[in-house]
Amino acid sequence: MKIQRVQCWLLRIPFHFPLVREEQYAMANFVEIETDDGIKGHAMSTYPMRFGVREYINREAAPIIKGMDPMRTEEIRNKVFWATARKYFHGSWNCAMSLIDIALWDVKGKALNQPIWKLLGGAHAQVPAYITFGLPRYSIDELIEVARMLIKDGQRSLKMVVAKGSNPYDEILGEPTDADILQDAKRVAALREAVGPDIELMMDANKGATYAQALRLAKLCEPYNLAWFEDPVLQGDPRLMAKLRTQTTIPIAAGSTATSDLMFLREYLLREAVDYLQPNVRDIGGFTQAAKAAAMAQAFNVPLAMGGNYPHMNMHLHGGVQNGGRVEFHWQGWKCVEQLFDNAPGPVNGTLTLPTAPGLGFTPKTGILDLAVD
Repeated sequence: MKIQRVQCWLLRIPFHFPLVREEQYAMANFVEIETDDGIKGHAMSTYPMRFGVREYINREAAPIIKGMDPMRTEEIRNKVFWATARKYFHGSWNCAMSLIDIALWDVKGKALNQPIWKLLGGAHAQVPAYITFGLPRYSIDELIEVARMLIKDGQRSLKMVVAKGSNPYDEILGEPTDADILQDAKRVAALREAVGPDIELMMDANKGATYAQALRLAKLCEPYNLAWFEDPVLQGDPRLMAKLRTQTTIPIAAGSTATSDLMFLREYLLREAVDYLQPNVRDIGGFTQAAKAAAMAQAFNVPLAMGGNYPHMNMHLHGGVQNGGRVEFHWQGWKCVEQLFDNAPGPVNGTLTLPTAPGLGFTPKTGILDLAVD
């Protein structure tokens, strides 16, 4: 079996946030790898440098890996690294290689007639799930309303965005002011009061807060029994995160979106900076590298927890490894995948049941490429 074709498209996917009237659009890279015996593997994710990811896959990586054995994911990553990256293995390169690796594992699972989570070890047929819903654009009343909608639907674990600031280019990322941090604390307090003590709550700063801001927010929110404070400091700095962890009772989680190499995760563990490690397969290098991240965490007795969107790929990592944990259903990625793929599972009463179909366990719907843009 050989790789016959590799192609990446950019899809403009419409979706809606709860309570938001205007239609939103996600710009997602969609990859398909086809073998010479007709097996097709897929992967999809949104990225900031989406045009760069698309062009790199189509113009640089595809010619290199054509004709290679799709089962040899380590060989493929190594060959593409030395051919195109060499010293520069972060950013768009690793995002692109993550998608390629995920699609290769989809091929591998279909060729062996096994779901990926079983190929990774098959530790858990079910995993806990949580919902990321708390958009900064919501007023406090709207935040509470959406939370109650999700709780009524059976969800028991919810995460909200903090430290967003006023960035017109992104829904959840930005540069917060000190006033924003105080407002975030008020929102956390109001949400906890509204949902009561039995609902699990998390907050995520998306690597946007300064150390001083993160410390202040953590101290203000300690009374509200948060499950974790995710990516609390600017650029995910391991040194500052380790320092913060000694100054707050809120558990620290990190390593999600934009953590694109194992060296970052190694530093989190060596510096004792995290209570939960969060490798995301769409950033860390696909399942090939994510399995290594999970093994590193297990060696330190640190559990995994997903962060960074796209649960339908990451669920396989958490189902596969012994220290797998909660899978994040971020509204955008959750609904985009449901819209474009058949048989994509969702959380039921806070639990996700892993698919039994081979590979990723879900397949592109007819007409998915109608959303492709130039």
